[in-house]
Amino acid sequence: QDGPQRKKRKSEVGGEVDKQLDILAVGTAVGSILLYSTVKGELQSKLDGGHESRVNCVRWHQESCCLYSCSDDKHIVEWNTQTCKVKCKWKGDNSSVTCLCISPDGKMLLSAGRTIKLWDLETKEVYRHFTGHATSVSSLMFTTVKPTNESKPFDGITGLYFLSGAIHDRLLSVWYIRSDRKEKNAVMSFTVTDEPTFVDLTVSEVKEEPVKLAVVCRDGQLHLFEHILNGYCKKPLTSNCTVQIATPGDGDSTPKPVPILAAAFCTDKQSLLLVYGNTLQPIIEKVSLNTSESHICLVRDIQKVLSLKTDAAVTKVKTPVVNSDAKVLVPGIPGHSTAVKTPALGKEKKKNKRKPGETEESIEERLGALDIDVSKVKTPGGLPQTDSFAVLLVQGLESNDAEILNKVLNTRKENIVKNTVARMPIHAVIPLLHELTKRLQGNPYSASLMVRWLKSVFTVHASYLSTLPDLIPQLGMLYQLMESRVKTLQKLSRLHGRLFILVTQVAASQTVQDVPEVNQTAKLVYEDESSEEEGSDDEMIADKDSDENWDEDEEKEEQSDEQDMTVEKEINGDSDLEPENESEEE
Repeated sequence: QDGPQRKKRKSEVGGEVDKQLDILAVGTAVGSILLYSTVKGELQSKLDGGHESRVNCVRWHQESCCLYSCSDDKHIVEWNTQTCKVKCKWKGDNSSVTCLCISPDGKMLLSAGRTIKLWDLETKEVYRHFTGHATSVSSLMFTTVKPTNESKPFDGITGLYFLSGAIHDRLLSVWYIRSDRKEKNAVMSFTVTDEPTFVDLTVSEVKEEPVKLAVVCRDGQLHLFEHILNGYCKKPLTSNCTVQIATPGDGDSTPKPVPILAAAFCTDKQSLLLVYGNTLQPIIEKVSLNTSESHICLVRDIQKVLSLKTDAAVTKVKTPVVNSDAKVLVPGIPGHSTAVKTPALGKEKKKNKRKPGETEESIEERLGALDIDVSKVKTPGGLPQTDSFAVLLVQGLESNDAEILNKVLNTRKENIVKNTVARMPIHAVIPLLHELTKRLQGNPYSASLMVRWLKSVFTVHASYLSTLPDLIPQLGMLYQLMESRVKTLQKLSRLHGRLFILVTQVAASQTVQDVPEVNQTAKLVYEDESSEEEGSDDEMIADKDSDENWDEDEEKEEQSDEQDMTVEKEINGDSDLEPENESEEE
């Protein structure tokens, strides 16, 4: 069953034994079915036109010329193998149909995608529904031929049990076909260590006869079950016996497990055919096991069996005879050619091309031999000269060059940051985020620059980042970093507020202190004459000075008022007054 093609065995039935028992039906990935004659060793016929997608399962009917197939195109097809044409085609499920099984009497058909359906082959209608599995069903087979309750008349299907297994499911379920439609769940289940890859069983023909089940798992183990099907069982049943194969540990070598690929019961229902080893060259062995032991390990030395015989005399390698005039072109730079050295017959190939005394050529000399200018390879300043920051950034991330990364990431221009992030390839986004996260943990100055890059990456590549399944673990460090910084923001804001109040208060107090003091001494003191007659001469002189000052002040005020009036009159046009009036006014 490896690869796109799946080979299915047909049911062993009577009838046209000579004609039909040698036909092998093979479903292909393109939707056609090949009928291969094992006796003639050639392709007999090809069934086309039934399926539009890959064929998942093919089953022979008891009638020799009838074949059923199912496909990813959701349909089930009934074929007439004699005419190689479609007899009937109907939709089997809403999703792909992965497995089929025909009832013992040939009148019913089990089909399964995830849910399991039992079809009436005459009317092509669903007779029963079953819950099925969470994943695609990979195996379906009937376990009983007759019902356990023999008191009621048997209609060919009611009272029978069948088994189903699915991919990625470690439980094999057993289902019971009832007369009513109420119960749709499995009646019992068998548990195994890994996903079942191959299932074979012995059909129970009598009521008391137990069903023997052989299940090969993906881990290479074989589990053997033996159980009488007699109704509902809640707890999953474990295997009676587990079989493994290993190599003998001769000397220092440790035993290695040998995977079992398939297992089938022989006609006596006791001995088993085991297929193990390599899928390209499997070993088939008939064994009789003592199932009373819970675990059996068979020791087989497969190295001796699988040793390949090679004839040293016959070789398919031919050395061409090259003439000295022939010129052989070497692929690569156009115009380059090299002379092909013809191998000298009878001489052994040198193991070491260099002589002990010679020194190995340097890279520069080799490049010179290829006509490549070495000076063009080396660039001044140690950095690749390129106009695109995006190319520089990708080179820095791939080579983990701190000098290139510093040159690109320390840019302050928003325009350059946005354009660089927009032009960079998708695969460089996650490495860039890791580099930015690493730099954010450094000093705050570099963090303020890295935040601009982070903002651009999240705005430009948000759609790509949202498609990554492991985005949360990829950005886990960044989330923690941001959370730790955001937690301290509230405390820092409070501290900033308090400091601001203190600073403003200190500044206000300093401005109050800087204001010059007001002189509180009076410039003029007036005292009443009657208050104190006995005054000193100095006081009298002061009084006189003050009186004179008052007179002078009054005169100055009158002069200023007159000037104001004259100005107003000039403005109003009343400047032509008589000189007499002016003198009177004065």
